[in-house]
Amino acid sequence: MGGAAKLAIYNFGLFVASYDSPEVEGFRLREPSNFLAAESAEGFAGRSGYEGDPGPESWGQQVFPRFINGSGFDTAPSSLSLWDDLESLMAFTYSGVHADALKHAKNWQVEKRWPALVLWWAEARPDWNEAVERFEHLHDHGPGPRAFHFKDPYGPDGERIAIDRARVRELAALNAERHKDLMAHVLSVKA
Repeated sequence: MGGAAKLAIYNFGLFVASYDSPEVEGFRLREPSNFLAAESAEGFAGRSGYEGDPGPESWGQQVFPRFINGSGFDTAPSSLSLWDDLESLMAFTYSGVHADALKHAKNWQVEKRWPALVLWWAEARPDWNEAVERFEHLHDHGPGPRAFHFKDPYGPDGERIAIDRARVRELAALNAERHKDLMAHVLSVKA
């Protein structure tokens, strides 16, 4: 990776039914658009693919947090990516194409008894094992420099930071312009 630390994000959830079921169709139809929107968003630095799927290489063997135990599933929706900074990630996550998916997530995923995501600053490309370890650490110990979330963010130096909301709005506007066609598509698909 080299250079300045990148902001890593890992998220995890459990579907209400199998990936190819009608109950999860809205997610399935939006997923490619979400990946395209992320990859062309301001501040996106890279993402792990999934073993056996076309696209980016997987950052190691995919593993899942202990919250999958007893669910009846062997796999679960999760992603791992790197961003230049907190504002870029926040602009992508809470506006546009991805925000539309978040709006409908309760239809596709079971209620979480764990964090929705974990953030941390990475000096090197993380793998799925590290992501899961930090996710469980956030659940077990709460936010800190090792593992945090948007509501209690830390900087690369380990100190608490404030999010530059004006910059988030600026970046969201840039992304909205880039993602007009993707947004039109996701608004036309089943919730």
